[in-house]
Amino acid sequence: MQGIQLRKLEAELWRAADQLRANSKLTASEYSMPVLGLIFLRHAYNRFQKVKAEVELTLPSHPQRGRRALTKKDFEEQNAMFLPDEAQFDYSAALPESADIGEAIDNAMKLIEDEYDNLKGVLPKNFSIFSKDLLRELLRIFNKEVLQKAEGDLFGKIYEYFLGKFAMTGAQEGGEFFTPMSLVQTIVNVIEPDHGIVFDPACGSAGMFVQTGYFIESEGLKPAEKVTFYGQEKAEINTRLAKMNLAVHGLEGNIKEGNTFYEDKHNLVGGADFVMANPPFNVDGVDKAKDAVKKDPRLMLDGKVNLPKNDNANYLWIQYFYNYLKPSGRAGFVMASSASDAGHSEKDIREKLVKTGSVDVMMAIGNNFFYTRSLPCTLWFFDRAKEQDASQSDKVLMLDARKIYRKVTSKVNDFSPEQLQNLICIVNLYRGNTAKFAAAVNSYLERSAALAKETAEAAAELQKLFQKAHKTVSHFAAQYAQENKAAVVFADALNIEEIASVVEQQNTLIADAGNAIAHSEGLESIAHLCKALRKPQDKLIKQLLDVIAAAAKEYQLNKNKDWKDLNLKKQLDRLKALQQQLSGNPNEGEPGLLHETEYFLKQAHWLQSRFPDGIYNDVKGLCKVVNKQEIAAKDWSLSPGRYVGVDTAADDNFDYEERLNEIHIELEGLNEEAIALANAIAENFKTVLI
Repeated sequence: MQGIQLRKLEAELWRAADQLRANSKLTASEYSMPVLGLIFLRHAYNRFQKVKAEVELTLPSHPQRGRRALTKKDFEEQNAMFLPDEAQFDYSAALPESADIGEAIDNAMKLIEDEYDNLKGVLPKNFSIFSKDLLRELLRIFNKEVLQKAEGDLFGKIYEYFLGKFAMTGAQEGGEFFTPMSLVQTIVNVIEPDHGIVFDPACGSAGMFVQTGYFIESEGLKPAEKVTFYGQEKAEINTRLAKMNLAVHGLEGNIKEGNTFYEDKHNLVGGADFVMANPPFNVDGVDKAKDAVKKDPRLMLDGKVNLPKNDNANYLWIQYFYNYLKPSGRAGFVMASSASDAGHSEKDIREKLVKTGSVDVMMAIGNNFFYTRSLPCTLWFFDRAKEQDASQSDKVLMLDARKIYRKVTSKVNDFSPEQLQNLICIVNLYRGNTAKFAAAVNSYLERSAALAKETAEAAAELQKLFQKAHKTVSHFAAQYAQENKAAVVFADALNIEEIASVVEQQNTLIADAGNAIAHSEGLESIAHLCKALRKPQDKLIKQLLDVIAAAAKEYQLNKNKDWKDLNLKKQLDRLKALQQQLSGNPNEGEPGLLHETEYFLKQAHWLQSRFPDGIYNDVKGLCKVVNKQEIAAKDWSLSPGRYVGVDTAADDNFDYEERLNEIHIELEGLNEEAIALANAIAENFKTVLI
């Protein structure tokens, strides 16, 4: 399924499900687990049906006894769950009106738990909180035809989407169970966890493991054969979410409940190949007087335990991640930006870490990447293999990505897939790997060239349709004006001056784009044409449609036989569809061909203009490789902004239109907040009066 279709499906499911929440008057935290449980059940049933059909084709058949019955082992060999009859989604969905659906779904969850010990006590079994009608509607929503045919990856993404939406609505305190996808993907792609033990001591909903699974699959390998997942999480509900999330994605992991500050459930000190985490940072109140903390081997640096003297636990986490690693291991984690410059005992610990040579990459991230926190953060990366390599141990890549983001809503930013890929290319260039950079640039150029040809075809058809519709309507208007002198205004309005100019631009684009090949020189002029054509073309089509609509209303043309005989509706609908294909639908966040053709060329240009030789070089305001001496000179700071400097050069490629769109999103958010605040004041005022 294409990305746009997936976003539409996710949004449709969320609107429907959230409407049910509103009608049931449940809080988001009460509602989230049952909804996620139904997504789990729907996905498990889809996978069950698919494997059942495949296995039945291969079962041997005996002349007398026929085919043998399917077994639980048949399903497990295909990474699918075996579902007893009453645990199958269709069983609950087909129950009669009189049945207790809540009890039936609770039973389905219990039957699955009885089959799989790792899910014991994990699945939600409180569906009685819904009324029968609401629950039946919820089953109907998740029984749509498109979901009946959906396969694993789609359900995984829907599950992740719902996790994120529940985080945004505050379904969990602080939204701590969900790390934004952009940050997880960045961590995974920098440390490249493709073998051995992968550990997350603050695993939340297991997003790090899920993205690791995707990463390994993208290499054409099977996660179960390459890595073993270990996780620890202090909250019982988050532990359950993690186990469900892994199951939805067809992954297995050893997830244990425990407070990482005082318990090391997996005893993995010095044993992990990869450590990834988004720990709860800036936590106060850890009892450092406890023996479990004072003698913690996870806090060993330079031959002794290092306890930060203040109450902040950030440098407990940072040391955990270092000490969990094998001598060849890598770690990537999210940390408060303040930790990069923290002073006193924390600075001493940071100095020791830098001197080990394991600090590999420091990446500054801008505001609003978290749903419940607006502050910036920093991604830290350790590579303990560097400690043994004198040529590498003195290098740290400082990467300031605070100006790199995509605005999702007024309060939430993320990385686009291309922005993420560009950042990973920089890290790879720093490591001496130029292949990923070359592949990214080539893919952008090839994608832009392919889109240019698609744009040329759509623009040619749109031009043809516009001219046909314009000619037909103009001919009718001229004849109609002879019968109705007042209608001369109608005919005059169709003499649109801009037609010739737009047609000329279209013809140039069609000619150039039709011959586009994947090299930046040929595509650059096409990108400029795409950008220049968007507004005048949209304006022209709007003008024609407005003239037709105004005349139809003014002269009641729907009653005119000659007008109806023109049968314009089909033509105009197709014209509008082509316009949307070319210009997109900003309200739905759908970019059109004109924008996409230009966009992918801009991504290639972004990389090539900064690294023209295809190898690493420092870029003012973006990245700089520093050594221990330079870090010592800045008081052992690991804040990228202190090293990369500020790029004061004028940016000729600054996209004012895109920035205006961001401002529009921000304004919408402020308006929503203003309305919510006004309603709250009004309600409070009513309460005071009562």
